[in-house]
Amino acid sequence: MMISSRAGGLSIGQIAERTGLSVSAIRYYEEQGLVKPGRNAGGQRRFEPADIRRLSFVMITQEFGFTIEQIRQQLERLPEGRTPNKRDWEKISRSFRHVLDEKIYTLTRLRDTLDGCIGCGCLSLKKCALYNPEDRAARQGPGPRHLMGNRSGG
Repeated sequence: MMISSRAGGLSIGQIAERTGLSVSAIRYYEEQGLVKPGRNAGGQRRFEPADIRRLSFVMITQEFGFTIEQIRQQLERLPEGRTPNKRDWEKISRSFRHVLDEKIYTLTRLRDTLDGCIGCGCLSLKKCALYNPEDRAARQGPGPRHLMGNRSGG
């Protein structure tokens, strides 16, 4: 049983109040290894103030579509036994940056394509950017190939 290094620490209720997460969500994130609270002499969870930032990071990255596993891998890069500093968080930010840039590009293309489709009013499928005769896009791979930037050539 690990005792929190901070005298008293924060209770799970205090962490829930500070982050806006439910107690059950915090327990789930603990089970997934995203936070690692200590225990006091009575066996109650005790969180460090830095866990507020970790849980906030989890909430934000989930909003961007990252999986628990991807988030865990990044959080494992943070130091144990001390509060992560700005430099520690910048390393994680850099590793997520390229993924976020790809998501931004894809979302921008999707938005622009949908704007055209919704208001297009075209009466010819030959002019439609999403038309996929004879499923030619399947040769490019699975998924919505046209929206992902691939063209089927027909």
